[in-house]
Amino acid sequence: MLNLSSNALVVLKKRYLKKDEKGEVVETPEEMFRRVARHIASAEKLYNPNAPVEEWEEKFYELMASLKFLPNSPTLMNAGRELGQLSACFVLPIDDSMESIFEAIKHTALIHKSGGGTGFSFSRIRPKNDVVKSTKGISSGPVSFMTVFDAATETIKQGGTRRGANMGILRVDHPDILEFITCKTKTDKLNNFNISVALTDKFMKAVENDEEYELINPRNGTVTGKLRAREAFEKIVEQAWLNGEPGIIFIDRINEKNPTPHIGEIESTNPCGEQPLLSYESCNLGSINLSKFVVSNGNGAFINWDDLRETVRLAVRFLDNVIDVNKFPIPEIEKMTVGNRKIGLGVMGFADMLLELMIPYDLETALEMAEKVMKFIRDVGWETSEALAEEKGVFPNYKGSIFEKMMRKMRNATVTTIAPTGSISLIAGCSSGIEPIFSVCYFKNVLDGEKLVEVNPVFKKFAIKEGFYSEKLIEKIAERGTLRDIEEVPEKFKRVFVSALEISPEWHVRMQAAFQKYTDNAVSKTVNFSRDATKEDIKKVYLLAYKLGCKGVTVYRDGSRENQVVEFKKEEKKEIRYVTPRERPLKVNGATYRMVTGCGNLYVTVNYDELGLFECFAAMGKAGGCAASQAEAVSRMISLALRSGVEPEAIVKQLRGVRCPAPGWTKEGIIYSCADAIARAIELALSEREGFLHRSQEGPPERKISSQEKKALKGIDRIFGICPECGGTTEIGEGCFKCLFCGYSNCY
Repeated sequence: MLNLSSNALVVLKKRYLKKDEKGEVVETPEEMFRRVARHIASAEKLYNPNAPVEEWEEKFYELMASLKFLPNSPTLMNAGRELGQLSACFVLPIDDSMESIFEAIKHTALIHKSGGGTGFSFSRIRPKNDVVKSTKGISSGPVSFMTVFDAATETIKQGGTRRGANMGILRVDHPDILEFITCKTKTDKLNNFNISVALTDKFMKAVENDEEYELINPRNGTVTGKLRAREAFEKIVEQAWLNGEPGIIFIDRINEKNPTPHIGEIESTNPCGEQPLLSYESCNLGSINLSKFVVSNGNGAFINWDDLRETVRLAVRFLDNVIDVNKFPIPEIEKMTVGNRKIGLGVMGFADMLLELMIPYDLETALEMAEKVMKFIRDVGWETSEALAEEKGVFPNYKGSIFEKMMRKMRNATVTTIAPTGSISLIAGCSSGIEPIFSVCYFKNVLDGEKLVEVNPVFKKFAIKEGFYSEKLIEKIAERGTLRDIEEVPEKFKRVFVSALEISPEWHVRMQAAFQKYTDNAVSKTVNFSRDATKEDIKKVYLLAYKLGCKGVTVYRDGSRENQVVEFKKEEKKEIRYVTPRERPLKVNGATYRMVTGCGNLYVTVNYDELGLFECFAAMGKAGGCAASQAEAVSRMISLALRSGVEPEAIVKQLRGVRCPAPGWTKEGIIYSCADAIARAIELALSEREGFLHRSQEGPPERKISSQEKKALKGIDRIFGICPECGGTTEIGEGCFKCLFCGYSNCY
């Protein structure tokens, strides 16, 4: 019988278990683990027709069902099912051509549909305003193309269960680096991207010496200018302080550890940064739940190293088998992945392990334990990969790799990775990755806004054993987010059960560096800051991470983003502050504009007082009707907004280009609707009124009429605009709008 928490069951039912056509769950957690184990064990037959597949299936099942190890989410979701895509991490190349960019978008869609996340380096794309010889135009730059990837991701649901995620990386020596650093200042943009700046050793040296560094055009390698290194570095720090992005990766350090430099240079990572990959490479991850290897006897708690050794061996074989039974989204990814056979075995439940051993996270003893555990996993993992190489062969790109130079025959180019383990740690009922506990008790936002109550199981066990557990106490801790000043909790537990925000940022970085020392790939770790942390605090962490050998670092200042995944308190009612519109004076000045619409002439009056635009009235040339009432309603709301202090430009931006089935044609172009007409009238008022700033707002591009259409339009008295289905021209006939080209009609 599986020992799953109620929260784990909720996540499994919503994301992982098979459903029928009606969306009803038709699989139990036990059946899920059995399905996965059977599929992964089937790989053994590829190398030995007489392999004891059923024995391996049973071992893999027990490995997962015991919650000692879980693979990444796509493996749990898709193994043994039609989709069959089992990897979580992908990196796609983007070269400096329109063909390459949109080929990458197509491949991104296929990967997201199958359940994976994608990483990109946009560093090869020529900078903004650079020449484009093929069209005699100018480039829009890498940031503009990121928005296209973001829009594509927004429309795709990963395997029907996961929203697509991307990593966007730009080298610090790209001419558009300052635009990239600030591209997520507004939280309504690029929400499907994490972004990181690729810092070079040369740049970091320039920061240290307060020197300038060169910006290089990737199109031709020429120097386009210089930038003071500390200016760029401080801009990164400022943005990270503001909302946690961009993160940073140390790209030269990553490539120093590249196991197959003869195959290519690493330019990007997966969305969370822990998996640097070559172009078209993927990697499947899995994590060992360290909390399962702490046992107790009369002398106290200790680690069962023998059990951990056997688990590492099984997990490495499991992850290697995943490569052989995987269904890859595109052939290029299959070729590169099978060529290097990278796997990423990591850990979760590390904080729980420390708690069981009564070791505070921010203590030298904890760092020593981190190094000891990860070195053990790395060493056993490499030994297992060597054994698999003898049994099944080395990875195809072995010749020329760092392992050939070390004279170690390996099955896998990499073995270890520390991933964030968000969902699988929830299933396993343990702490996430190598993170400290966020709080002893907290409310977690998951899936579609649903909230789950999380109580640290180790604390609960100790509290029950010591006799101070109660629901009232849990509520109190959840609201405060700390054990500090809670009298019911003994002091010895207060020192051990410290939360992420109670641990200094320096200790976060030191812990990441301790794990990185024995991790082949990279370490996903968030350095948590309190709300009142300064930019200087973040700067110190970045420099420390570089000094201690980390491959990258991500920071987060509490409250710096609108929607946190984890929060201490229940949602509280916030006081709503209403705005009172300014009163109308006896007399105002203004102008009335005649706007031609598909429903007839619309007369728009825009008035102003001494503070600016004040109100708007709109009336149709003929009284009554739906269009007249809607125009009046829109203008009333505009007037209310203007009198309440809303910028006229913001109103124009919202209304320009709004379409209806009956646009009108004028000498200046198409009026798409009454709302569009009102917006244009406000624009005219802004441009004509002395003292107001006129900002031209671009509407949808005007559609030129082809010669074929002009011929077809002869003799038609009234043209009503654009067909909503094919974009062709429509006319009125027999009480309907009719398209001249696709046959669309809509009666009025």
